[in-house]
Amino acid sequence: MTAARQQRKRSLLCGLSFGMALVWAISQPFSLWAATDSQLAVNSNTGLAISGFDPVAYFAEGKARFGQAEFELNLDGVVWRFCNEGNRGAFAIHPEVYTPRFGGNDPVAIGHGRSVPGHPLIWAVIGQRLYLFYSEKSRAAFLADTGRVIDTAERKWPEVARGVGE
Repeated sequence: MTAARQQRKRSLLCGLSFGMALVWAISQPFSLWAATDSQLAVNSNTGLAISGFDPVAYFAEGKARFGQAEFELNLDGVVWRFCNEGNRGAFAIHPEVYTPRFGGNDPVAIGHGRSVPGHPLIWAVIGQRLYLFYSEKSRAAFLADTGRVIDTAERKWPEVARGVGE
């Protein structure tokens, strides 16, 4: 098989994996998420951070992409998945850069004093940080006044984080 054909096959497989993951992720109630000691929202059924989506792809490709089991990384008891070796390597070197801010919880909800896990398909990268949102409405509120929402969430996060997972 030629290198070009192998690449097309890998791209097709990653795309199919994304489609299956999308159907699965949308069908899952948010109550399946739990918090780890680091306050990261993790799917309690799978043990995967951000439901198996590749955190580096949001930055490198500007889109949500489902990772593959062959490119997993276990960091502090949390399993992260990636689309390729390069993304896994980048995350391993700088997890603090690629980990969703507020542990993947919605910053708008945090500003209201609540922890609500964000959905990996509803996101924004602002100031080189990844933010996940519970709904499109929440994402729109965030984008309408990003600075204020982030400041409020930063102020309230320590208190909200203490209650995550209780």
